[in-house]
Amino acid sequence: MSDARLTGLDGWLAALAQTSALMELAALLGCALLAWLLSGLVARAFVGRPANSIMFGRRIVDGVLFPALWLCLAYLARKLVAQSVPLAVFKLAVPVLLALLMIRLGVKVLQAAFDETPLIRLLERTISWVAWLAMVLWVSGLLPLLMEELDQISWRVGGTQLSVRKIIEGSLTAGLVLIITLWISSAIESRLLRSATGSELSLRKAVSNATRALLMFVGLLLALSAVGIDLTALSVLGGAVGVGIGFGLQKLAANYVSGFVILAERSMRIGDSVMVDNFTGIVTQINARYTVIRSLSGRESIVPNELLITSRVENLSLADPKVWQSTEVSVGYDSDVELVSRLLLQAATAQARVLRDPAPAVALMAFGADGLAFRLGYWIADPENGSDNLRSLVNLEILRLLREHRIDIPYPQRVIHQRSA
Repeated sequence: MSDARLTGLDGWLAALAQTSALMELAALLGCALLAWLLSGLVARAFVGRPANSIMFGRRIVDGVLFPALWLCLAYLARKLVAQSVPLAVFKLAVPVLLALLMIRLGVKVLQAAFDETPLIRLLERTISWVAWLAMVLWVSGLLPLLMEELDQISWRVGGTQLSVRKIIEGSLTAGLVLIITLWISSAIESRLLRSATGSELSLRKAVSNATRALLMFVGLLLALSAVGIDLTALSVLGGAVGVGIGFGLQKLAANYVSGFVILAERSMRIGDSVMVDNFTGIVTQINARYTVIRSLSGRESIVPNELLITSRVENLSLADPKVWQSTEVSVGYDSDVELVSRLLLQAATAQARVLRDPAPAVALMAFGADGLAFRLGYWIADPENGSDNLRSLVNLEILRLLREHRIDIPYPQRVIHQRSA
């Protein structure tokens, strides 16, 4: 059967029923096996890759690398098989593999760049529908005819002649450019944030945010150019945006600038224990516009970055992660002062979270109206695990030791003088 008989859909279906289609199918399955083996070898070479990377996925077959290798090998096999037998299976397989590659690339990049939201799921389904629809039109031979018809629908905008075909092709090109831009920025962010902690994590987060913003800006310019929009017209838009930022968006701009200042100066890092506006917690996220602080009770506070720059912020772990705590107790005036001091130190050192270096300290603070006021001070290195729970354990141990040694904790005493009539 010659290639001339394969130009139409009927000829392709007839060729698919021939015995030569088994040879094509065997070659296609061989390409799939070889692509799987090559993907496994490349995956083993990248030992430190993320568990769910864009290229490899959770498994070898659900990443971008496997369909890309399969498509390349299938295209080479198609060239070889076409010299001996008419093509039938490969005419369907190559468009299917190309659609699969486009779907896998778009979905994986969106999952890596953004959180799981209804909008992202809608974009993923849109990419899938567009890719499979294009594949069906391509295989059926209707795609060239449809594109020619769409090219006839045109109009002039200024000095540019636009058509429906140009808009569709430009939109697809723009989407591909943005997806590749997101892929590159996600790869850079993953490499920068890998095995980074403390101040280094904050600095790398700042570099990652700046790199993503720059790449998205360049990708947007390339996408607009691919659609056919004259970029010189953006100068007027840029001036309008500048005026808007200067007046209506100054608070928003201040938050973004403050976010980069915080990340660059490292005055506040992810994992620090801070107190902002009487709210104490651990810094869990430092984003471009806001910072998330999570308290030990589970509440989260979203603080604008401008507030962290312009107001007073207590960072309990900026220079040293150790935090000092204290508790006070009063005993009777007839108590043995040295024994009380030893018992207070014993109550502190009985807790595993209390540091031995610096060691706990006891001080006689005042001669109170009801008794001797002692203060027990100690250091801890893990304030994120809670402070009130440890103070409660120390107080319970103090109460137990004082009762065991019969040391009196006096009640408030007041003397009332009664004058007779």
